[in-house]
Amino acid sequence: MRVTPSQTAVLAPPPRISVVVPTYRRPDLLERCLQALLAQSIGAHAFEILVVDDGHCDRTRSRVEALAARHARGFLRYLRPPHGRGPAVARNCGWRAARAELVAFTDDDTVPSAVWLEMGEREMGRRGWMAMAGRVFVPRCPSGAPTDHERMTRGLEKAEFVTANAFVRRSGLRRLGGFDERFQRAWREDTDLQFRLEALHGPVGYCHAALVVHPVRPERWGVSLAQQKNVFFDALLFRKHPRLYRARVRTIPPLDYYAMVALTLAVPVLSWAGQGLLAGACALGALALVARFALRRLRSTSHRPAHVLEMIATSALIPFLSVYWRLRGAWRFRVWFF
Repeated sequence: MRVTPSQTAVLAPPPRISVVVPTYRRPDLLERCLQALLAQSIGAHAFEILVVDDGHCDRTRSRVEALAARHARGFLRYLRPPHGRGPAVARNCGWRAARAELVAFTDDDTVPSAVWLEMGEREMGRRGWMAMAGRVFVPRCPSGAPTDHERMTRGLEKAEFVTANAFVRRSGLRRLGGFDERFQRAWREDTDLQFRLEALHGPVGYCHAALVVHPVRPERWGVSLAQQKNVFFDALLFRKHPRLYRARVRTIPPLDYYAMVALTLAVPVLSWAGQGLLAGACALGALALVARFALRRLRSTSHRPAHVLEMIATSALIPFLSVYWRLRGAWRFRVWFF
């Protein structure tokens, strides 16, 4: 890995914890996260921060280096991966440059609590775990029912192991080779690491007191459509851990998505074949499935008119995008994944 002169400078004795923060062109959110890390109760002498800039953004670099100049040399370091892109690449770059045996991972859009590192280090030491997940809390929207995007973000609170709040011993990461860099999006790379850690070292621990807050970021209209590309990497996770995937990630395929796609594609075929009544029945069936899907998404979310329209429109498109990326992932990773 190529390093900058600032990274090769003579550093103080190794800290007890190395905090790795991958970032991608969000300097304002990153600075909020760094300010929370600077307020950690264990004191700056006990840890270091490694910001890994996956976006190769000069604004981010300037912001980090300006903040680093106010602290001891080596306490806050800025890195750029020498090759590749994606959160797995960035986290590998970070932990490989770390000087501590205990590596803590979080994201640039989180706000770690003041005792995050203190609680995480204490529990890791007391239990002797190779890896541990901390608690992620997503603040509730004060204006009432959440949007679909907010509801999805809250899913982080129930995840078994996410890199928004994870502690892993460097020796374990070294033995496994770190994150699988074929996961090029922020999706399933942490689950894959968890499954591999558990296979070698037993269950991953959990510490309720090691808390990071994960505010909901504003997102553009239709963000759920772009998120369907994540399913491409579900195929990779399934190829590597088929039994665990079915037991702990998704027990059955999205049969309703396949039904919507099949019924919709059948309409023009049946119409061309002169089967008008059957084509109409397929069209009604597809519309009924889309309506049921949209109503399910709206059941516990906002009923503001703009949000309702977004749910209706995206519910009609999500099944096609999901099936497309699912099949494309199956082809790319040569796995029977449906």
